[in-house]
Amino acid sequence: MTGPYPAQPRAGNDRSVLWGVLGIVLGLICCGLLGFLFGYLSIRDAKRYGSSPTLGYVAIAVGVINLVASLVLRATGSYPYWR
Repeated sequence: MTGPYPAQPRAGNDRSVLWGVLGIVLGLICCGLLGFLFGYLSIRDAKRYGSSPTLGYVAIAVGVINLVASLVLRATGSYPYWR
């Protein structure tokens, strides 16, 4: 179909759940920066395909909490990995 309307994205390319789950898992386990990044990607895809961006917001929250906690632990000197 041609016309003034932009092409609709295909439903099979919606990776918002994948990005959200990856953001939550990586934000909890290793690094908050990746949680924040994957959360942003999840929200972007959710808005593009019309699905719920909740997992993206949770991934961003977990990533930010991980970043803040690691900064506080490093500032107090009780971060167990780098002494």
